[in-house]
Amino acid sequence: MNAVPAERTANASSEASATIAIVLLGTGVVGGALLKLLDTAAAGSLQLVGAANSRRQQTDPVSLARRNLREQLNRHGAPRDNANLLAALDASGAAAKVIVDASASAALAACHPEWLARGYHVVTANKTLAGGELSGWRALQAALANGGRYGDSATVGAGLPVLSTLRRLRRCGDGLLTLEGVFSGSLSWLFNQYDGSRPFSELLREARQLGYTEPDPRSDLSGEDVARKLLILARNAGFALGTDEVQVEGLVPEALRGLGTEAFLARLEELDAPLAARHAAAASRGGVLRFMARLNQRGQARVGLAEVPFTHPAARLYGTDNQFALTTTRYHAQPLVIQGPGAGPEVTAQALLGDVLALG
Repeated sequence: MNAVPAERTANASSEASATIAIVLLGTGVVGGALLKLLDTAAAGSLQLVGAANSRRQQTDPVSLARRNLREQLNRHGAPRDNANLLAALDASGAAAKVIVDASASAALAACHPEWLARGYHVVTANKTLAGGELSGWRALQAALANGGRYGDSATVGAGLPVLSTLRRLRRCGDGLLTLEGVFSGSLSWLFNQYDGSRPFSELLREARQLGYTEPDPRSDLSGEDVARKLLILARNAGFALGTDEVQVEGLVPEALRGLGTEAFLARLEELDAPLAARHAAAASRGGVLRFMARLNQRGQARVGLAEVPFTHPAARLYGTDNQFALTTTRYHAQPLVIQGPGAGPEVTAQALLGDVLALG
């Protein structure tokens, strides 16, 4: 028996009572988790006026209020048209008009400066602008000078208070000297588990089944996502780094990079021997392997596998923990460490919601 979909309580409030209108771009895992949060009392001041996946969109209030909106968009809805979505925002009459980008689309991210310049606020989990080419970062900063606000807490650490802390320190006149840590929840889980008793390929398949990696794990293993996060942090700390200034050591051998996903998954065992040798060498010296990001005060940046001693903070992580250790002119004798779950749709969606609510 098919139940009639219930309506989203967060959108039951009248248009006049909503102080923040939002359009959601991207209804995948993170966007879907955000839609669930819109059912909670915390989102009572929000009005969802549009939602879209990569092909379809919905602006009808009745359809937007249905709890199965994400599933409905997979089958029904008008063809994707950003102009219509922005028109729905304009017609809302809300005091704050917010575009929430929960996608990973570089094309959408490239629109952020234009949207900000037009007076919309942007809240995003999309790293491809702020963590991409330096020209995109500069365009973003220029657009922000027009008064729009950019909520990017979800781009680094799945909402851990990393960017906000870094910005506060800088406003207080503190300067970042070094930054290092584990910025990937999936790679954190893999190397927290990897003790030599099980092949790395077996752990990787398990991580994929648990949803910790992307469907094609090379997205995680390449280190490119970690490099984007490092660039976002470095740029917010005042380092104008280009993408070519981050040294990235990925974990995917050259022979496996050009394959289709299924062909790559069939050859995962080719990852095992090189990693087993590095693990054994680290263990012989009393160390463990962690996938680290590092930045020094000269702006030298590196992402890749590193050996750390058992006494290192990164050696004592759990699950999908991220860790960010900031050494500054005032946190000099001992770094300021921020640590916690750094992956998962729920915490990432919460970061998006928090940034939206901060606009009210």
